[in-house]
Amino acid sequence: MVAYDEFGLFGENASEYGIEYAGPPAVRRESVALPSGLRLSALVWGTAEPELVLIHGGAQNAHTWDTVALALGRPLVAVDLPGHGHSDHRPAHNYGPSSMADDVAVAVEALAPRAEAVVGMSLGGLTAICLAADQPRLVRRLGIVDVTPGTDHAKAEPIIAFIDGPEYFDSFETILERTIEHNPTRSEVSLRRGVLHNAHEMDDGRWTWNYDRTRDWQSGGGAELDFEGLWEKVSAIAAPTALWQGGAWSVIDDADVAEWMRRLPGTVHEVVDGAGHSIQGDRPLELVDLIEELLARPAAPG
Repeated sequence: MVAYDEFGLFGENASEYGIEYAGPPAVRRESVALPSGLRLSALVWGTAEPELVLIHGGAQNAHTWDTVALALGRPLVAVDLPGHGHSDHRPAHNYGPSSMADDVAVAVEALAPRAEAVVGMSLGGLTAICLAADQPRLVRRLGIVDVTPGTDHAKAEPIIAFIDGPEYFDSFETILERTIEHNPTRSEVSLRRGVLHNAHEMDDGRWTWNYDRTRDWQSGGGAELDFEGLWEKVSAIAAPTALWQGGAWSVIDDADVAEWMRRLPGTVHEVVDGAGHSIQGDRPLELVDLIEELLARPAAPG
């Protein structure tokens, strides 16, 4: 049995990145009832009204933001998307960004209705795009981490190769070894934390991931990633927006950036040196600075 305390690893996060740590932060887990009868889970940081909403990527969970949240020191909400983390899996296994945005909107209304910004990464970024377009009153500023509707199977191949691996692992060491193999730029201690937050031991001693393995991350089904239809959502965004791209490797190319800027020319586009797709994992402190810059911009009216 591998010991795991969900709220007992924050000191490791702080130590790894030199963040001042005066003891465990105020973090609690909340569960929000959805119209479907399912529940969406979230981590609520701090005791004051949340200033920020963070949405993780596919096959991740709310703890991907732990280092960012510690460094920000702001009250915030980090959601577990449907089918991820502690949130319920959908019986139909459908996890298209637009439908997930509907569920996230319910959670934001309940937990952070006056948040100053929404930040989403990868699949969470596409979900945040839909939220900003469809529920503009909930998104006063928008930060998108390394994704656009132009992201496709070929661009996301390194990620897909990892998450579409074995369903079960004989031991914790085996699942950790595979994670290290596919994330060579990350420290072993950070990847160990990540596995503990994102996987669990079964009754027979094997390990498996928490996210829904039979997921469909598209709006319309099928095996090929196709988010092209979301470009119209980008055009509809009214909030001040930032697009943050990994400099070491990314699922965004120059054509994606050009199309984004054509549709939303006021966007602030930044490339984060040394970061891959998961900027919050590779360069969390740099991402904190970018989030603070976004929060300093005038909010969308209304």
